[in-house]
Amino acid sequence: MDSNLKNYLENIKKPWGILFYKVIWEQLSSISNCKVLDFGSGFGFTSNYLAAKNNVTAIEPNLEMIEERICENNYKQIYGDIKALKEQEDNSFDVILCHNVLEYAKERKEIFDEFYRILKPNGVLSIVKHNHAGRIMQKVVFENNVDEAISLLNGGKINVYSFGEINYYDIDDIKEWIGNKNIIIEKIRGVRTFWALQQNNEIKNEKSWQDKMFEIEMKVSDIEEFINISFFNHVLLRKIR
Repeated sequence: MDSNLKNYLENIKKPWGILFYKVIWEQLSSISNCKVLDFGSGFGFTSNYLAAKNNVTAIEPNLEMIEERICENNYKQIYGDIKALKEQEDNSFDVILCHNVLEYAKERKEIFDEFYRILKPNGVLSIVKHNHAGRIMQKVVFENNVDEAISLLNGGKINVYSFGEINYYDIDDIKEWIGNKNIIIEKIRGVRTFWALQQNNEIKNEKSWQDKMFEIEMKVSDIEEFINISFFNHVLLRKIR
């Protein structure tokens, strides 16, 4: 496996990586007995988790990630990209997940159009996106890298592991993709507001710290002031007909 990809996998298995998934899964806790599509499923953490109670199909373009994926629960794994998305039937999924994917995609609007096509009426689209303000906060507070923070403020770019350059997008971009489609933004939630700013990695291994951090992260995930500075935004949309 590519060394950057290996480091990424090792990092998300650590307590602070697991906490990300724990928060996302809690925000998706109502999903049960649904037909779910996970587009850009990566190492399969969320596909595997939701497969315990749902019929899950996962699409991932990185073969190395598929080979190392988590598959304790049974789900359908497809190796592919937007072409595989276009092969899915109209109105066929109750829930579609697209987590930390569109930052690296060139065909964002086209992908969103496909999501809309294959999402059932009253279906939910879950998008997790990098938040520009949250990245700047981490650069200044956690990394003490003020130069990169200033660069980001001035429109500079940043690369992450082996995924390449992050191309940020915001809620206005999503609204533009929606256009006159019958789909609405139902809720925007924050993810990773505080815990990635803690510089003491040793304390992150303490169960009591993890529990308290999860509690406060969930408490602030619906408060606008904290959503605006969280590292990720979780955008939940619903197809109204």
